[in-house]
Amino acid sequence: MTSRFRPFSRLPLVVAAVASALVLSALPAQALELEDYAPYQPQTRCSPTAKQGTKMMGRWIVNHYGGGFGPIARPCTSGGTSEHKEGRAFDWTLDATKYADRQRAKRLMEKLFEAREDGEAHVLARRMGIMYLIWNDHIYSSYNQFERRDYLSSSCKTRRKCSKTLRHRDHMHISLTRKAARAETSFYVARLARTGG
Repeated sequence: MTSRFRPFSRLPLVVAAVASALVLSALPAQALELEDYAPYQPQTRCSPTAKQGTKMMGRWIVNHYGGGFGPIARPCTSGGTSEHKEGRAFDWTLDATKYADRQRAKRLMEKLFEAREDGEAHVLARRMGIMYLIWNDHIYSSYNQFERRDYLSSSCKTRRKCSKTLRHRDHMHISLTRKAARAETSFYVARLARTGG
């Protein structure tokens, strides 16, 4: 006669699931596959709620480098295309006229763009899903391998007539891909596995 109840029949599956969870929680981001350079994904819809990955990145930056936690979301009634309107852009509050803030920005970018031993460059920026950042009259975009390029807002004819904010001299703007904003790239996946969310 076959027993209808086998209390230990699922035990191996439970053990395997727990073991897998423990292994994943111990993995650093470096153990996960490195993302490719992100393509440009402009804002196309209105969803201004701050996304999980954007908030995680902002907190990580401020906790490690100081500066201020600036805005993420922006009303869709404001003009122009902006990833803020999809909750996937973060403004790190800094002042380009202050040496200490310029050093903060420099240290962060050095960390974001650092290469690993096998020659892969811009490792942390790619793991974070950074699409581009703008700071102090320059833009660094993933789709141009984060090469430093001059930046002038489309709202300005010349730098001289451009405000400190539009020149990104009172904050660093960082835009994420949609996947990163959902906390689905390796930087966020590893952190969520360790902390449980």
